[in-house]
Amino acid sequence: MEINKVKSIIEAILFSAGRIVEAKELMAILELSNEDIDAIMQSMKSDFEEENRGIEIIKVDNGYQLCTKKEYYDYIYPIFDNRAKPNLSAAALETLSIIAYNPKITRAEIEQIRGVNSDGTIYKLLDYNLIEEVGRMDAPGRPAVYSVTKDFMKMFGITSLEDLPELPKYKLDENEQIVIDEIIEEENKDKEAPSPTETTNKEE
Repeated sequence: MEINKVKSIIEAILFSAGRIVEAKELMAILELSNEDIDAIMQSMKSDFEEENRGIEIIKVDNGYQLCTKKEYYDYIYPIFDNRAKPNLSAAALETLSIIAYNPKITRAEIEQIRGVNSDGTIYKLLDYNLIEEVGRMDAPGRPAVYSVTKDFMKMFGITSLEDLPELPKYKLDENEQIVIDEIIEEENKDKEAPSPTETTNKEE
């Protein structure tokens, strides 16, 4: 099948679906390999960028979705929704970060890290569909465990949790509190320490 026709079919599928379409679904419909689908998607993404379209194709896990560009959100949402634009508080962002970096975490574990009750924040994130209950822990009371959703990845523009930035190294004191001074001191030592080349030149 001609490549341009395949692209048109994929665009029609993504537009009509209005959701994340798994690569395996496209493979079955078009009878193409995963490598072929991925190559075509990359080509389509480039086409959209070059043409400065108002829409784009994003990849989330092993699927693709046709979306409007983030920079046009303020123009679009009044047409479909008269509610206020969702606004995440510092507490919500903190809780969301904890869950993102600790998939399958319980409410009690979240509260242990934050040091405050997190019921309201968790309910809010569930309502926004940024987190979801993914099972129950095999422990007394069988507490629910939470992970972030694909909507979270779409919101923050990442393909998978592996794209999250690496957390900085830290130390804990006897009260299990992060020791910021020691982090800064170690970073300064690393900057001041001479490189192996400099040390060799001095010895010579």
